[in-house]
Amino acid sequence: MIEETIQHQPSAYDSIKKATEACGFLQMSEISTCTLLKTLAASKPSGEFLELGTGTGLATAWILDGMDEESTLISLDNDETLLHIAKENLGVDKRLTLICTDGNEWIKKNSKMRFSFIFADTWPGKYMMLEETLAMLQPGGIYIIDDMLPQPNWPEGHADKVASLMATLDNREDMAVTKMGWASGIVIVVKK
Repeated sequence: MIEETIQHQPSAYDSIKKATEACGFLQMSEISTCTLLKTLAASKPSGEFLELGTGTGLATAWILDGMDEESTLISLDNDETLLHIAKENLGVDKRLTLICTDGNEWIKKNSKMRFSFIFADTWPGKYMMLEETLAMLQPGGIYIIDDMLPQPNWPEGHADKVASLMATLDNREDMAVTKMGWASGIVIVVKK
């Protein structure tokens, strides 16, 4: 049996986690998801990274921890209060650009940008603007989503949205898709 241990937690992780708990934000990425993000980030040297749904920056810290010094990360959220926690703890990292904006509008305005790694942890890029987001993925690029297993905080009818999203991804012939019944339910997609 594999023992789940945490390898080299990002230095800002504890302070972000405390601030996240203090503000009452309950939609934190699981530690298992975060460690996977770090590992996948390490596979994209000199990469262009995009995170849709910064929240307080917990997952952001892990992505940054996996990135090399030549990589860049753009991370978006529409909640300035949550983004403030990320800015306080991660804002000194020159590889990171934090933006408070509507994700759908940002995707529309930046549709010509290409990324080697996209973590879609909010509705824009996952349940909305999916095709546009996948078009921003470079060949060989990784698209990651989580919360695909039933969650206690899912609103009425959300299971149907998840099923529809999975069917859409399954029908893409230009993507290799792996669905993992692990952590909160992670899906990893690579553009062929």
